[in-house]
Formats: sequence, C-alpha cells, structure tokens
Amino acid sequence: MKMKGSDKPLMDDRNALLENAFIEEYLRSQGYAPEELQKLSKKLRKKLMTEASNYASLKLEEIEARAHFVDEIHDRTPSHE
Repeated sequence: MKMKGSDKPLMDDRNALLENAFIEEYLRSQGYAPEELQKLSKKLRKKLMTEASNYASLKLEEIEARAHFVDEIHDRTPSHE
C-alpha cells in the first residue's frame, strides 16, 4: 500500500477523511457545527460524538459492502475479450 509522507498507509488517510466527513454530516444534521462543540456540556458533547461515530462507522460499512457487491458483479460477468 502506498505511503503518503507519513507512516500511515494512504487508504487509512482516505478512510479517516471520509469518516470525519460523515461525523460532520451527522453533527450538522442534528443542528450542531463541529467547531461549536466545545461550547456544549461535556455530557452532551460525548453523546453527540458517540452517535456521530456510530453513524460514520455504519456509513463506512455501507460503502465497503457496496464495493464488495460491485466486485462480485464484475467477477460474475463474463468478459467478451
């Protein structure tokens, strides 16, 4: 796997960027801006971030499942070379 200027694989960086985007999407859907979380109580902030993390995990799993499904479809399709 390719490395990008650090010790982390490039794929991990992409997943992290996507995960952060999903977390932000969730927070905004609940009426919160990520940059304003520090203004909230610790209890509410933890609750929101737990929910946002769960949301992001499910979205990433959905993407992975779809990618595997597409791979399966392409593997089953006979090539006409």
